[in-house]
Amino acid sequence: MRQAGRYLPEFQEVRAQHDFFTVCQTPELACQVTLQPIERFDLDASIIFSDILVIPQAMGLKVEMAPGIGPVLPQPLAGPNDLSRLVQPNVNEALKYVGDAITLTRHKLNGRVPLIGFTGAPWTLMGYMIQGGGSSTMAKARSWLYKYPEETHKLLQMITDVIVDYLVMQVKAGAQLLQVFESNGDYLNDALFTNYSFKYLKQISERVRKQLKEANIPEVPMIAFPKGATMNSLKILTMDQSYEVIGLDWTVDPIEARKQLGANVTLQGNMDPCAMYSSQDEIVDRAQKMVSNFGKTRYIANLGHGILPDTPISSMEAFIKGVHSV
Repeated sequence: MRQAGRYLPEFQEVRAQHDFFTVCQTPELACQVTLQPIERFDLDASIIFSDILVIPQAMGLKVEMAPGIGPVLPQPLAGPNDLSRLVQPNVNEALKYVGDAITLTRHKLNGRVPLIGFTGAPWTLMGYMIQGGGSSTMAKARSWLYKYPEETHKLLQMITDVIVDYLVMQVKAGAQLLQVFESNGDYLNDALFTNYSFKYLKQISERVRKQLKEANIPEVPMIAFPKGATMNSLKILTMDQSYEVIGLDWTVDPIEARKQLGANVTLQGNMDPCAMYSSQDEIVDRAQKMVSNFGKTRYIANLGHGILPDTPISSMEAFIKGVHSV
């Protein structure tokens, strides 16, 4: 979860010279910051440095990274008529820089660890595109589900089509796993999750695998991270088996997750990012208990969401020490 970032001084040095999206859009810089945590820590995989909002950018919306605020879309979608503002991009051109960064990073890694590509999920991206940024309620985006259900599905399908091409391009460029971030899953009840999230998550997995097969490219494992999804929604996603791995946020009890979701799915997660402010001894202990509770079979140790910007480097070291000591 966000391996590279502001908690690393070497990342801060890069950002002092380049704005956020310049780093994303310059393959050499994206590769450089992707490798920073790999060079510093004993990690088992690498995730390409990019941002989920490169898709709205490619679809014609302006995205800015405002200091102290985060991503801002100054001209969000105000209503269904604004769908006409969106374009269906040629991903191989509009997002070529991501593919180039992946290829360059694969060469630099030289087999040391696998490289993960990723995307935001349709509902999560729709939320940003309508809200104009992050939101504590997602009220504008959620209101579309009730006021404009038909247009909502049209928008989600447009986003899905771009995501499918984007993920296939990432695999062709060298990504060895794919992760789909449904970061706004906690705003949907079970019925809404099924209709507006799961429907498109399933389609993404099926279409990506189909296109890879048609291109004679081996499938890669796929991870879904439906942050905040209820246990019932997690069951729906798990039983469908569209994704080999389900990521869990920090609110989910590992023992209950294993009990409810079964032993045949790989789970990822789920230490609270704020637990990284504990003492080093406590972090080691928490990491060990987390691994023990999940079990070492079909499990990927991780945080339950992105590492926070002011997390001490010593905390990351303690977390990794705890995980590897079990």
